[in-house]
Amino acid sequence: MNWIQVGKLEDIPRQGSRVVNTPRGEIAMFRSVDDRVFALDNRCPHKGGPLSQGIVHGKRVTCPLHNWVIELETGNAAPPDAGCAQRHEVRVTHGVLFLENRIED
Repeated sequence: MNWIQVGKLEDIPRQGSRVVNTPRGEIAMFRSVDDRVFALDNRCPHKGGPLSQGIVHGKRVTCPLHNWVIELETGNAAPPDAGCAQRHEVRVTHGVLFLENRIED
């Protein structure tokens, strides 16, 4: 697996997000209150809303458009909604963030 450095843990506020632009599109990176970092495509599976602008609570984010709740660990929509945002692997090493560099799916 190839990894690309995308910033520092401190670049993302706790219970917040930031967007990383990649050749494959925008990826939203989220930080939980316990400093875990998750990465999903910045598109809600419902109507494509910008997940990075949603509210992070626990290990979930609520889409700002229609209040769908997305699980940060899996990208799955919480029931009763159904759908999935593409998840990306993240590493945090000595406070530095690395994102999986997908060459192809």
